[in-house]
Amino acid sequence: MDVLPHLPVYAMHEHVVFPNMVFPLFVDANKLATVEEAVNQDNLIGLVLCRKDEDCSFGDLAPIGTLCRIRQMLRIPGGGAKVIIEGVQRLRLVEAVTGKVWIGARVELLEDYRCEGLVAEALVQSVNALLKIALAYGRPLPGDVLKMIDQIEAPGRLADLVTVYLNLDLHLQQRILEILDPIDRLKEVYLHLTSEVQKMQVKGEVQSEVAKRMGKSQKEYILREQLKQIKEELGDEDGQQSEVAELRCSIDQAEMPDHVREIAEKELARLARINPASPEHTVARTYIDYLCSVPWNCSTDDDLNIGHAQQVLDEDHYGLKKIKERILEYLAVRSLKADTKGPIICFVGPPGVGKTSLGRSIARATGRAFIRISLGGMKDEAEIRGHRRTYIGALPGRIIREICRVGTNNPVFMLDEVDKIGQDFRGDPASALLEVLDPEQNDSFTDHYLDVPFDLSHIMFIATANILDPIPPPLRDRMEVISLPGYSEEEKLAIARNYLVTKQQHENGLDDYPVDFPDETLQRLVRNYTREAGVRNLERNIASICRKMAKSIAEGGEPGLKVSPESLEKQLGPRRYFSDVAEEEDRVGVVTGLAWTEAGGDIIFVEATHMAGQGGLTLTGSLGEVMQESARTALSFVRAQAQQFGLDAQTFAGQDIHIHVPSGAIPKDGPSAGVTMAAALISLFSGCPVRRDVAMTGELTLTGRILPVGGIKEKVLAARRAGVTSILLPDRNREHLDEIEPDLRQGLQIHFVSDLLEICRLALLPSTD
Repeated sequence: MDVLPHLPVYAMHEHVVFPNMVFPLFVDANKLATVEEAVNQDNLIGLVLCRKDEDCSFGDLAPIGTLCRIRQMLRIPGGGAKVIIEGVQRLRLVEAVTGKVWIGARVELLEDYRCEGLVAEALVQSVNALLKIALAYGRPLPGDVLKMIDQIEAPGRLADLVTVYLNLDLHLQQRILEILDPIDRLKEVYLHLTSEVQKMQVKGEVQSEVAKRMGKSQKEYILREQLKQIKEELGDEDGQQSEVAELRCSIDQAEMPDHVREIAEKELARLARINPASPEHTVARTYIDYLCSVPWNCSTDDDLNIGHAQQVLDEDHYGLKKIKERILEYLAVRSLKADTKGPIICFVGPPGVGKTSLGRSIARATGRAFIRISLGGMKDEAEIRGHRRTYIGALPGRIIREICRVGTNNPVFMLDEVDKIGQDFRGDPASALLEVLDPEQNDSFTDHYLDVPFDLSHIMFIATANILDPIPPPLRDRMEVISLPGYSEEEKLAIARNYLVTKQQHENGLDDYPVDFPDETLQRLVRNYTREAGVRNLERNIASICRKMAKSIAEGGEPGLKVSPESLEKQLGPRRYFSDVAEEEDRVGVVTGLAWTEAGGDIIFVEATHMAGQGGLTLTGSLGEVMQESARTALSFVRAQAQQFGLDAQTFAGQDIHIHVPSGAIPKDGPSAGVTMAAALISLFSGCPVRRDVAMTGELTLTGRILPVGGIKEKVLAARRAGVTSILLPDRNREHLDEIEPDLRQGLQIHFVSDLLEICRLALLPSTD
């Protein structure tokens, strides 16, 4: 016998491979190493049946397998491959040979010896005759297979080919594969083929008996009676009646309201009359299944322990006092009034401040199930309300499907990115949410698929958004909006120290090798490597440092390393951000402004210059229409009140003015830069530099009034991050100062102004001319 000393062996779980058999094999990415090793060894591989479903070792393999040749290997998306295999001959596993990530074995090749004589000839003829009888009873065989069988005279090869098309169980196929004597193997196949033909004969008799009973009835009725006769022969009960009984039991256990139960029973009675082969049968069955799976009266008990809820919220999130207070208020009311409706809250804030994770934390604090669906890019109303049952493949909307999945009618339901809902010809999902989020209507929410009302009033709905402007006003009116303005530097340090460092050490396998992040390191990390309202980039940088530490430990480095401030440049590269204001100098015509974007507060620089011309105004920097109108208003007011600011009215004659807001690729809009542009124009024509450490915001009218603006807390945080020391705010924003914690105002001088003269007095320096 030939021996192969080192053959890659691939474990088969669903097929037994025979010699001369060609078939496709789909290999997962985690098993591809065996095939790749075989390609490197003359394209030879052993395919052997494994007796275990998973984690197959050498001891779990059958003793006899098939040596195969790889004809072709095609890579497929996802990392796997499609391999065309051709069986060559039988093999016997002798012993395991150690492989890197694949099973290897030393094998003996088993040759089929030729068998000639009357016995072999008679067996071949008998098998061919049985195959023709099977074809007469309707057993399909490919035409090329029939021609091949007629030409095969070798008993062993004929036995292998017929076995492939007999659809035997795996253990029977393996048993035939392990019969090495061709005559004995063909005898075994002959017995199984005889049994198959006898079954076909019984089936034919059943069909004949049914045909006598039914005469010339419709084909559909004949098929149903055939199935009934077969069930009688086998002693099995009627499958449809069993299905109806099972559904009736599910309806009894579902605790449906009376009006829903009436509809379910009516649909069940209709199902019992429908032919199981009809498409309507599947539609009715699916509908009843959904009615039974909806948690009509199944709810979880709220954990009303306010102390425990406070502890859970503090464990997961730092700060956010207003949101935590609102959740504790709800639990307090719930403890006093059990039938309180669930709140409908909208968290609004820049990315990375913890809006989505807050939902999970609230669910954990209240002891409820948590559901989250993303509404970003959703354009089909049916995603919310479901499809009507007249459509093929109709399903309930995401609201009902997710409630069925968690199995309770009072979860915490998070609607993420509600400000990014789209709309097209399929409807407007935002309008469909009006009923879901209306406490006066959602106690009878009707999904188009279920077509019966369901009570959503016990659910705590939490929506999240970056900005409120894209949310339609009717939908915004239904939600209690709570702002998350972003974190100060002190809050980011506390979050990094108490949450992020511990989390990243655990996720990067450093629990046994703690990395020390001193406060000085974290502070420099916040100032020099992040510029954001949230903490996502801060967490990424900490994770990057932890990964480098893990790599160092894996290479034999010292555990328990300390990250010094000086090592950050080596770990993360050169600093990425500089203090915008601190690096600037006092300039003429350049003013620091404050802006509010969906990513939080930010500072902007408004630059103005003039040149000889015809009195034109040029605006650049991707300014929106509102911001362009603010610039024209500022110029008109400064020109009209030139004497008030010590300017000669003739100064503007024959001068073209150019106003530019840097970062020209970023679109900007809004009225809050009106006073900033006016101050830049006054500085430009008076020659007085503007203090670099003074930032301002406010809407300027044509009569010189300074109107209030929004996002005060976000703008104050942005000014603090940029190194500003003085902030000029509209006088009518004075009451908003109470929303800013005293520690966030430390080191800042906040002035409230009501006219442009006061701004000039605080921001402009004496002329250098």
